[in-house]
Amino acid sequence: MKKFNYTLLIVSALFMSASSAKAQDTEFKPHGQLWGYAFGDYAFKAHSDSVGSGAVPYSKGRGGSNQYTNMPQNTSMFQFRRIYLGYNYEISPKFSAEFLLAAEDDFNAGLDNQSAGDVLQNGKFSPYVKLANIRWKNIFKGSDLVFGQSNTPAFAKQGKNTQTSEEVWSYRSIERTVTDIRRTPSFDMGIKLEGTLPKNDNYGYVLMVGNGTSAKPETDMFKWFYGDIFAKFMDKKLVLDLYADYQRYVWTPTWHDDRQMTKLFVAYTVPKFTIGMEYYMNRIMADCIATRSGGKDTITSKANSLSLFVRGRITKDKWGFFARYDMYTPSANLNNGLYSAYSEQKVSQYDPNNNESFLTLGLDYTPIKNVHIMPNIWYNTYKNAGPASTAKPDDNDMVYRLTFYYIYGK
Repeated sequence: MKKFNYTLLIVSALFMSASSAKAQDTEFKPHGQLWGYAFGDYAFKAHSDSVGSGAVPYSKGRGGSNQYTNMPQNTSMFQFRRIYLGYNYEISPKFSAEFLLAAEDDFNAGLDNQSAGDVLQNGKFSPYVKLANIRWKNIFKGSDLVFGQSNTPAFAKQGKNTQTSEEVWSYRSIERTVTDIRRTPSFDMGIKLEGTLPKNDNYGYVLMVGNGTSAKPETDMFKWFYGDIFAKFMDKKLVLDLYADYQRYVWTPTWHDDRQMTKLFVAYTVPKFTIGMEYYMNRIMADCIATRSGGKDTITSKANSLSLFVRGRITKDKWGFFARYDMYTPSANLNNGLYSAYSEQKVSQYDPNNNESFLTLGLDYTPIKNVHIMPNIWYNTYKNAGPASTAKPDDNDMVYRLTFYYIYGK
């Protein structure tokens, strides 16, 4: 009996030792991942908008800070449009950190818009700190708290639960989304709460308060408020995403000046293809100066834009396609019969004088995973939306591109 008890004791000790060793092997160990990606093109500008290109003596071109605004016709160039170098670090099961350097929109070589993009005074391409934040996971069930410089709710990435237009469009290497083109902040310094329902990740939200200045320091006393809610249906094939933001510029007893956007995104995805629709309305209070007989009025701008896209696979692993069409109208509430001229005050991306239409389409060749070669066209048209007395000729920018996109560390 004693012999049996000794044997049982030894076996029990070995089992406990093995269990302890296994527990130690599975203990959390802090770890990190270095990653990045880059995309750029060989681009040839086949046609240039005559406004601002030197052919017609207007003060500036149309299209805001789009990469090909003001570029002379017949210009060709090799160009990086984005380079990322990031590092994600898992501090503990409850905390993680994110850091990202970015260099974007490489413009130089004597072009009319050579000051655009992340280019130093000496013309060299330069990175800046785009993201730097810490995440407190499951601060309460299903939700994370993020502090620092992070993606805003319009562009928040919820891991496998993709729901934003940029994630679903998935061709940022070709062009920004319609809200990003008009420079709604895609990242900001602030605090963010994001999550899904505890027992159903088909429903979720992202809320954020930030400076509204992206990577730049705060410049006023007002904050930018962002919110996003989403839902997925039909086994996550159908996604609905509703976004809104609000910011004050000036707010005194005698003067109010603010902006507010509302956006709806809907997409349907199956293995062969994805179709999507994005629509927004942006009200910018007291942004438009309208000239009339005898004086000037300050008018609230009301702009809207609609984007439609489709992407899919031609063959399973090698060939894909994409196409997108955007319509943009910045002057829904202006009276051309009463006013003789318009000018924007604060938001240069919302020029009230021009309607725009954008088209891109192309092929996506993937010789190996994480490497993409994409022949495509980039086409933006401009049509007068202002008074006839200040009308500029309808025109367009047309660019033929061969885009290269590669990912590393993932």
